[in-house]
Amino acid sequence: MKNLKYFFVGLLFGFILIKAEVISWFRIQEMFHFQSFHMYGIIGSAITIGALSIFIIKKFNIKDTSGNPITIAPKELNKGTVIGGLCFGFGWALTGACPGPLYALVGSGHLIILIVLLSAIAGTFTYGLLKDKLPH
Repeated sequence: MKNLKYFFVGLLFGFILIKAEVISWFRIQEMFHFQSFHMYGIIGSAITIGALSIFIIKKFNIKDTSGNPITIAPKELNKGTVIGGLCFGFGWALTGACPGPLYALVGSGHLIILIVLLSAIAGTFTYGLLKDKLPH
């Protein structure tokens, strides 16, 4: 019961992704061909809201629901980050979906995406096995 709120937030997130047409392969294809502003507008809005939220959290020292300070660890850019980002981008371009929309696509009845979802899980598992041997 404790995690039920996360389930409903996930349902709401999936509903928003479907209604915003973010899970549409054609919208993503338009984006990669620079034919439409739709996806750039959504991604740009998300980046703006995220940056503004982090600014507000840091400016006003906002705490989490347990009263603990919210800390954001600095991220290091290295060769592994670039390689991982390229793999993510290629996967996104090939399948037309990144991790969030995969679940929304499956939930909206596009069961062929289960192959992509299982491949993503297998890739994550493989990364976990090889993590110590990869450049970081």
